[in-house]
Amino acid sequence: MSLLDRLERRCRRYAIPNVTLILIGGHFVLFVMGWTDEKLLPSLALSVPAVLGGEVWRLATFVFVPPTLNPLWLFFALYLFFLMGTALEAQWGAFRYNVYLLIAYLATLAVAFATMSQGATAAFIEGSVFLAFAHLFPDFELYIFFLLPIKVKCLALLAWIGFGWAFISGDWATRLLVAAPVANFLLFFGRDIVRRVRYARGRMTAQVRAYRDRDKPFHRCAACGATERSHPDMDFRVCPDCDGAPDYCVDHIRDHEHIGKKRDA
Repeated sequence: MSLLDRLERRCRRYAIPNVTLILIGGHFVLFVMGWTDEKLLPSLALSVPAVLGGEVWRLATFVFVPPTLNPLWLFFALYLFFLMGTALEAQWGAFRYNVYLLIAYLATLAVAFATMSQGATAAFIEGSVFLAFAHLFPDFELYIFFLLPIKVKCLALLAWIGFGWAFISGDWATRLLVAAPVANFLLFFGRDIVRRVRYARGRMTAQVRAYRDRDKPFHRCAACGATERSHPDMDFRVCPDCDGAPDYCVDHIRDHEHIGKKRDA
């Protein structure tokens, strides 16, 4: 039994159900408040110097700050997060989903404090949720603008490319912020990914071996080396008196030196 299984048995009753709806509700509330007061959202975003200066509420409020104030884009972002979050909670249960979000949250905070970064937002937590959803439901189809169908694994590929580019081109703070959701994803799915890679490698090796052996002759005379390919009209027989029961062509089945000839007791 894994550590997560033991924790779930002991702490399942403390899990918060429907946490995705709570996060979406917080985004919506701050979106409305941000429209009425443009100075409000910056005071709720994560700022390590401000937290160290006593504004500890930022540790909680930054996860509710909406990624955009554009109503249309925010709707699509929250709708997608609702689909992903509820699907993960249904797949894992409330406790495991809570743990996944908590690890992503703590990793984001750790990176922010380690680098004194001002760029740590809930987007990295939601990105971790997206990676998990795409891994578990790769063939799930989303309709972009409710018109264009696209499988989520294609979007995940774009997300991985984006993470990779940010990791390569960004500074160390950006790299660590990108590594936070990826590390959370690998913590939950690393073993499964390794197992799939090993299976794929074994399957590919078997396919290569089968392709290599497809032209290998089935019969080969142990005396002269003739095969059914080199001599298509030749008949072959197995010698029961030779160890290993090798094949011989009809010209040598009766006249050959037995291999490890059996002797009567």
